[in-house]
Amino acid sequence: MVRLGKYLADNSEDWQNVVDQAHRMNAWFTPEYSRLAVGNIAAAFLQEDKLRAWLAGYPVLQHPLAPAKTVGLVMAGNIPLVGFHDFLCVYLSGHRLRIKLSSKDTVLWEHILRLLGNWDPRFGEQVDTNEMLKGCDAYIATGSNNSARYFEQYFQKYPHIIRKNRTSVAVLDGTETREQLDSLAQDVCTYFGLGCRNVTKLYVPEGYPFETLLPAFDAFKEHEDHHKYKNNYDFQLAIYLLNKVQYMSSGSLLLVPGDSPFAPIAVLHYEYYTDKSVLLATLAADDRLQCITLKAAVALPAERQSGAFAVPAVESRAFGDNQQPQLNDYADGIDTMAFLASLY
Repeated sequence: MVRLGKYLADNSEDWQNVVDQAHRMNAWFTPEYSRLAVGNIAAAFLQEDKLRAWLAGYPVLQHPLAPAKTVGLVMAGNIPLVGFHDFLCVYLSGHRLRIKLSSKDTVLWEHILRLLGNWDPRFGEQVDTNEMLKGCDAYIATGSNNSARYFEQYFQKYPHIIRKNRTSVAVLDGTETREQLDSLAQDVCTYFGLGCRNVTKLYVPEGYPFETLLPAFDAFKEHEDHHKYKNNYDFQLAIYLLNKVQYMSSGSLLLVPGDSPFAPIAVLHYEYYTDKSVLLATLAADDRLQCITLKAAVALPAERQSGAFAVPAVESRAFGDNQQPQLNDYADGIDTMAFLASLY
């Protein structure tokens, strides 16, 4: 894994060709965002000191009490290599791994898996890809809320982690600096807003000066030139105009009032609040959220439990940090490594 981290960080011509091919297969995977994703993976996940410190927290993995199991992993494909953390967990746990790749993200994964197989002949004995994941001992699956219902039905007899749709929100108080708002814009717009760590809703106090916020999104005006993104922007704008919905626009992003934390592509919802402490307590218990983003991370009430291996509470993040998870930042607040250790 450390060797892979160095390979990804080097951004060789070979890897650049793979990134370009992935873009041709999936227009959302621009070279810029693929490089950003792998850069974060290399820096946060694939450093030897970080890996050793992380694994030390799961001593049973060093001396398993039973034979390894076969774990089926259903990958998502909303952003480049979005399922890498799950892959890393299963691989380093020592269990056999059977992966169902997302059709949206095959190019990057197939190259990485082939590379690892070339480096280590034993890799192919532990990891393979398959369209059918029958006969596994446990499952980790990520998908939409709709597909999650099917996963729950199919995998109910086996140990499993089922991940549903999640998103992130930001809480502002009107005293943010321009630098902080620029960082918030990264949380909103990076990866075209397609990730669960992307902020899709703002909570602001009454009278919030939106004129200070809108210029922060100018850094992402190039999204206007992306045909898929622009089609979504134009469609949503037409709907709001036809329905006479109040909106604001940065030119590449629409801000509209909205109750839901989820927003369509190219749209950012906002809602007013009066009591910040009450708001944070409510958001911390919302199982639709991955991150709550503020000027500075705060301790949130630990009100959410997601099974025996839950890491309580939604993540609290400072502006600009959403897309930089560390090894112990588990999706949905569920400790994936503890789940895998329990299989022994």
